[in-house]
Amino acid sequence: MVKIKICGLKEEKDVEFLNKFPVDYIGFIMYPKSPRYVKEKLKELLSLVKKAKKVVVFVNPTYEEVREALNYGADLIQLHGEETPEFAKKIGLERVIKAFKVKENKLNFEKLSFWKDAYGILLDTYVKGIPGGTGKTFNWDIAKKVVSLGYKVFLAGGIDSQNILEAIKEVSPYAIDIASGVELYPGKKDPQKIEELFKNLKIKN
Repeated sequence: MVKIKICGLKEEKDVEFLNKFPVDYIGFIMYPKSPRYVKEKLKELLSLVKKAKKVVVFVNPTYEEVREALNYGADLIQLHGEETPEFAKKIGLERVIKAFKVKENKLNFEKLSFWKDAYGILLDTYVKGIPGGTGKTFNWDIAKKVVSLGYKVFLAGGIDSQNILEAIKEVSPYAIDIASGVELYPGKKDPQKIEELFKNLKIKN
């Protein structure tokens, strides 16, 4: 059964609401330029997560910033910048989800191969100036190829309650990653969209 990751939570009550659902991963953004940036609330928000694995998302962080997140209780670190495999090894590759942005339906498979031992590979849509959370889909044939090569793929990019079953059927990823697809606006989750999402998944399972 595909895992579900809900990313970009910013408010305490949204985390508490998500705790009621069978969500596998909950993600928090530590990128200052993002509208979903949680600033100094990270420790408190992480403490509210009941069952899901806690993922903290960075763009070109320092090792100290990563270490602080792990000390706060993060289970996994998601890297969205130009981080090197060496940097990830310092964190522990088994704790790292490395994001790749698919640009013009192309992906650098040679670069991808350096991350084979990471916890997971996240595939998102390339939009200039935006490291993630674009709300736009890309050519899923590329994701299917990455899955076929044996990578543990988190599929992101414009997935919501309307197309999630199609994404699962088409790609068979390890996990689906959703941010804007269950939001009222960036950082504010929509309870109705979350309920609809899990209702659709329940029908499938």
